[in-house]
Amino acid sequence: MRHRQGVVVKLPVISLVLWFVAVSAVAGGTPPGLMPLDGRMAPALKLADMDGKTTDLAQMRGQWVLVHFWASWCGPCRREMPTLQRMREQIPVTDLAMVLINTAENDEEVFSFMGVVAPNLESLLDTDGQVTAKWRPRGLPSSFLVDPEGRLRYIALGGRQWDSPAYLQFLRHLTLERP
Repeated sequence: MRHRQGVVVKLPVISLVLWFVAVSAVAGGTPPGLMPLDGRMAPALKLADMDGKTTDLAQMRGQWVLVHFWASWCGPCRREMPTLQRMREQIPVTDLAMVLINTAENDEEVFSFMGVVAPNLESLLDTDGQVTAKWRPRGLPSSFLVDPEGRLRYIALGGRQWDSPAYLQFLRHLTLERP
């Protein structure tokens, strides 16, 4: 009889936990593979694209920014880049800015890759790797979500399906938050 009482008590607890997990996922919970960060200020980021146009992260305050480090030789990067393009088509730049940073490749390599894999996206060039060194991604691809105050809030290590319903829902919910 004692064993049976334990089962009766455990069932409501298990049901409650499963309900909480389901509600969290529906209410915009963090998708798998996206880890919260401590909110420290994002490192400086000022780089040019292939046309010489400079992007400065400090000038993007007031909105969420996805900072994405990648390289054309990286297999997961090659698979992930089209999902970033499809995500961009569904979430406007006014809601979420996206800064792609190619790590230590020349403009010919970047141009060839982007023209085939994600022709509607532009990338900044970190040809000497200095910005990448300041950000210290733990491998490629790595993506950081920077909040409107310029603080690091989330990191995704490795390739992600950015256009999946879980990520789109999370990003839409996130961009509704304003400081």
